[in-house]
Amino acid sequence: MKDRIDELVEILNTANYNYYVLDKPNITDQEYDKYLRELINLEERYPNLKREDSPSIRVGGEVIDTFNKIVHEKPMMSLSNVFNEDEIIEFDNRVKKEVGKQKYVVELKIDGLSVSLLYKDGVLVRAATRGDGVTGEDITHNVKTIKSIPLVLKDKIDIEVRGEIYMSKASFIKINEERKQNNEDLFANPRNAAAGSVRQLDSKIAAKRNLDAFLYHLPDADSFNIKSHYEALEFMKKLGFVVNPNIRLVDGINELMDYVENWTEKRDSLPYEIDGIVIKVNDLDAQKRLGSTIKYPKWATAYKFPASLAFTKLKDIKFSVGRTGQVTPNAVLEPVILMGSTISAATLHNEDYVISKDLKIGDIVAIKKAGDVIPEVVEALVERRTGNEIPFKMTDVCPICGSKLVKKDGESAYYCINDACDKKRIEALIHYVSRDALNIDGFGDKIVEDFYNRGYLKYYSDYYHLHEFKNELMELEGFGNKSINNLLESIENSKTVSLDRLLFALGIRYVGKKTAKIIASYYGNMDNLLKTDYDTLRSIPDIGDVIASSVIDTINDNEFLDEIDKLKELGVNMEYNASQKNVDEDFNNKTFVLTGSLKIMSRDEASLEIENRGGKTTSSVTSKTDVVVVGEKPGSKYDKAVKLGVTIWSEEEFVNKLKNLN
Repeated sequence: MKDRIDELVEILNTANYNYYVLDKPNITDQEYDKYLRELINLEERYPNLKREDSPSIRVGGEVIDTFNKIVHEKPMMSLSNVFNEDEIIEFDNRVKKEVGKQKYVVELKIDGLSVSLLYKDGVLVRAATRGDGVTGEDITHNVKTIKSIPLVLKDKIDIEVRGEIYMSKASFIKINEERKQNNEDLFANPRNAAAGSVRQLDSKIAAKRNLDAFLYHLPDADSFNIKSHYEALEFMKKLGFVVNPNIRLVDGINELMDYVENWTEKRDSLPYEIDGIVIKVNDLDAQKRLGSTIKYPKWATAYKFPASLAFTKLKDIKFSVGRTGQVTPNAVLEPVILMGSTISAATLHNEDYVISKDLKIGDIVAIKKAGDVIPEVVEALVERRTGNEIPFKMTDVCPICGSKLVKKDGESAYYCINDACDKKRIEALIHYVSRDALNIDGFGDKIVEDFYNRGYLKYYSDYYHLHEFKNELMELEGFGNKSINNLLESIENSKTVSLDRLLFALGIRYVGKKTAKIIASYYGNMDNLLKTDYDTLRSIPDIGDVIASSVIDTINDNEFLDEIDKLKELGVNMEYNASQKNVDEDFNNKTFVLTGSLKIMSRDEASLEIENRGGKTTSSVTSKTDVVVVGEKPGSKYDKAVKLGVTIWSEEEFVNKLKNLN
């Protein structure tokens, strides 16, 4: 019987090696199951002949009372994270600064549970979780049930290897279907299912979960005279370990970025979940020279895929006042990274929006980026409420001036109708100089507010009197002769903009930049518009009742008419210049990709500018990409754009397009 048991063990272990390591099955599933049943029957009859490397162990059966603590001989460190192309480039620059240009091994970041495997004389003797990095839990009894982890190696050596235990998407779906039928709580995702499975006291439960593993690290490579990480992976494969087939050795940042871009697009096609790309310096001597921090190795990092959804706490709801007087509730969030940027606030639009979402202060909420740009609160996780949450209550007074708010018929928004409200005036002044309006360079929100508080600005026309305060302005922190002159020159240049931009700048309610252009092109100049009536306005295509009523109310307002007269006297253009190029033509319905480090504005700001002009941004360059905006050290996306013949703008060209100067 011993000979037959030995023969069956060899047949089954060889089958496992061919299936999991070489991806070349040498027997059918039916044959495998037949041999395994025969082996189990023989082992039950002759338990003294059962081998330590018997594949029957995969069925499970060992039950433990508790998990023993295991101290790792070498700490299982976690990885630092990077979240966008710029940060990958920064990592590469740090490496080159310390040890020169390096080749990298790039690996799919499997979304599972880290494990350490210890072999003595080629036999698996211990498996442990990462734990806190220093001390983990002994999960040997469950790991032995995972078919892709060898119980005995090809060589009789002492070795520790590390990797990731995971659950495939198919296994996850199957398990949740079974749990649903049994009225059990469903697993949230494959990672949670895998983690829960390896922490079962009864190994039969783990065996039924059909777990898998990829091995990716050899902590003591020097002992085997190995000089690089890629060589270590090849060595592990020869021993019988399953190494992910999609690992690549790349030479430099361009090949690295191609790999990242490729798997960002293809990640959903994999049979298992990944949540990023791991980047490791290949040369082990360079790894040693780079060293580690207390928490992370400096020779590796993990690029995390942008999350389409993130969860965070709704700490508070604050109210703000816009230029039209609309009072808006805004979410104050615990900072969370979403799609490469840190989000700490989001608009909640109006009272009806908050009520429809059933949002309470203290809720854990899901957020996403609308159009991949603007943060949006999607929902509250009601099941995670503790009972300490505070119900939302819409304010009934202006948060700035304290005036009673008014809710207009047919609208869900509340308004401050106090014309003297400081915040309304400040927001209106900020809007007047914004890029889509008069585009006066040099005015940030804080500068406008400061000038207002100092008495330099109250009305739009006051911008054109700022030269009278030149000496006073030069005494302010951050303002020198050159910056003041540039500011005044930009103000003077704004006088020539077309009527449509001026109408948008004047902040007429419901008149956005496209509507402003429709009105300006129809009337030709301000005087014609001031003489119009409701019926004429209403007859213009795309001008509805609400817009027409708002325009008529505005042009009959004495304060508005006084301001128009002042602007005329100051030389501000009141004519529509149809030949003036509209910046939307460069952006509307076009797809953009941003690459490299942008210096003039952040990527989020650039994406928002593109969206505001009717365009959209994506992460990958394809034949459908219209424009690639290139910053410093652009990487592979620039090369791909050149190869595909996609239009390329420098950051300076991009900004000039925004300014409508080209």
